[in-house]
Amino acid sequence: MEALNDAIVALNDTFWLYLIIPVLAVLSLYFTVRSKAVQIRMIPEMVRAMGGKAETAEDGGKAISSFQAFAISAAARIGTGNIAGVATAIALGGPGAVFWMWMMGLVVGAASFVESTLAQLYKVRDKAGFRGGPAYYMLHGLRARWMGVLFAVVITVTFGFVFTAVQANTIVDAMITSAEATGMSSNGWLQPVLGLALVALTALIIFGGVRRIAHVAELLVPFMAGLYILLGLVIVVLNIDALPGVIGDIFAHAFGFEAIAGGGLGAAIVQGVRRGMFSNEAGLGSAPNAGATASVSHPVKQGLVQTLGVYVDTLLVCSTTAFIVLLSNPTYGDEDRGASLTQEALQANLGDWSLHLMTLIILLVAFTSVLGNYYYGESNVGFLTRKPGLLTGYKWGVLVVVFLGAVGSSDLVWNLADTTMGVMALVNLAAIAPLSAVALKLLRDYNDQRRQGLDPVFTRDRLPELTGVECWEPRETAKAEV
Repeated sequence: MEALNDAIVALNDTFWLYLIIPVLAVLSLYFTVRSKAVQIRMIPEMVRAMGGKAETAEDGGKAISSFQAFAISAAARIGTGNIAGVATAIALGGPGAVFWMWMMGLVVGAASFVESTLAQLYKVRDKAGFRGGPAYYMLHGLRARWMGVLFAVVITVTFGFVFTAVQANTIVDAMITSAEATGMSSNGWLQPVLGLALVALTALIIFGGVRRIAHVAELLVPFMAGLYILLGLVIVVLNIDALPGVIGDIFAHAFGFEAIAGGGLGAAIVQGVRRGMFSNEAGLGSAPNAGATASVSHPVKQGLVQTLGVYVDTLLVCSTTAFIVLLSNPTYGDEDRGASLTQEALQANLGDWSLHLMTLIILLVAFTSVLGNYYYGESNVGFLTRKPGLLTGYKWGVLVVVFLGAVGSSDLVWNLADTTMGVMALVNLAAIAPLSAVALKLLRDYNDQRRQGLDPVFTRDRLPELTGVECWEPRETAKAEV
């Protein structure tokens, strides 16, 4: 079993390093040029677009707002990888990895804009509002149902089940570690009890539908991100004299002016790019499933909002971890010290009590990831079939996986998920490459209306050459249907 796991790790390293990362980087640069750097020049518009009001859904309730859709995707994006993954990148790639993580975040924002704008355009209606994502734009935009089915199956297994199990395991491990630090002895009973409690809490939310997931996400995501960033600011203030040196190290190591154990220029670039992409998920095809749920007046609005999510994840949350670790004078070269680097840095600056604060933060980031990951699966189960029985079965399956993840762990399953996520990313990138021309047409329409001083509104008759668009009816048609 260990040999198989090692083989899968080696395969993943090659798969991601020589295929997925280069393809995503090249496409993102292409989207950046074609869109005139939409992910940078329209940052103020991203903030403005987040405040839009949602319409009333078919069942009489409010559809998902732009901010709620943002919160669902942020819930899935901001996970334990932001805490442990960034520290691992620094351990292996040195301080320079942080610079390349920032650069990757800025570049792949263009891919995030394209995929989420397409998800909005090709979304479909359901009783609670809308749903959509890559599977839907593969079907309606490319007329390639087989591609949509492949994507839907892979993302449901990878995010809905495997990553959910990993997050559940992380929550329980953190809580047990915190309990043992207080002198409590679990003797094997605490793990299943915490697992059952986590199952009950998850069930309470996911059986309430996407609205309940959205409400929980919009409450918890700002709180957890704010708490963690505040923690990072406290540590920066406590070490303010060392801050200029740390920033200097980030740039010096980024370009190979200085080398450390295992952290030369190549290692810095590889680790920064890979961990940054794992964290912000831009281009992977996951976040568009949340972006499609938003009720907005123009597809570009949610494309911009979801792009802002990349910056929140990479430039704020990941950077917080980076400064917490770097201000503690870490040692480098040990792959297995990622999570412990962050924990040791906190304890060195704030004392042993910070272990319990980190447990709270892990609980928040991992549990919201469970909810976001669940919804990605729900949206794609809805693509595969409209039979309500299968969706109910999926919900119960997720609860079983939450419990199994809480009471056990499997490195093999986690590494297999890296492979399936890579397949998912390639399928998505193969779809958004030809469809990017559609997203750019929508961007031009949006900017034309903004130049006229209008709040942009899209109806499908504005671009009559587009096919496969189910929503976005002209106002006359919408009134007639009412």
